[in-house]
Amino acid sequence: MSNMALMKLGKGTGIGQGELIQLVSFMLGNEEYGVEVLRVREIIRLPDITKMPNTPHYVEGVINLRGKVIPIISMRKRFGLPEVEYSIHTRIMVMDGAGGLTGFIVDGVSEVIRIHSSDIQPPPTMVSDGLDQEFIMGVFSHGERLLIIMAVGRMFNHEEQQGFISY
Repeated sequence: MSNMALMKLGKGTGIGQGELIQLVSFMLGNEEYGVEVLRVREIIRLPDITKMPNTPHYVEGVINLRGKVIPIISMRKRFGLPEVEYSIHTRIMVMDGAGGLTGFIVDGVSEVIRIHSSDIQPPPTMVSDGLDQEFIMGVFSHGERLLIIMAVGRMFNHEEQQGFISY
């Protein structure tokens, strides 16, 4: 299932109203986000990260994951959130996105959630109208909280991807 399929629920994508979708939920500060479970390759503890020169401010560096060099992105920096010290809950979510395998530092990973596609609400226009917000696919009411559903593949434009995927 592609991210575009989630974006256009029930509009000729093969996703019917009420189809079950699985999301991995994670935390950034007090906000909960979700990404399609099929995008997540693995979730790892924070290893030593090798800094790389001349990369965008949100690229923390690279790691060697079983012989493969993977760029590591700070989700806090990418979203313009204040930096905090890493904790025992900090994780790297290794995902398919941004042109290849990429690691995303998050404050913590919560759970796998199964939801019905018909329960996903589009984000408010004033939130999703800007180009920087194209990766927000929708919002899901998860108990007392709102879960922001993201399209990882659209988080970076072409120029940004070229800046850190060529390792």
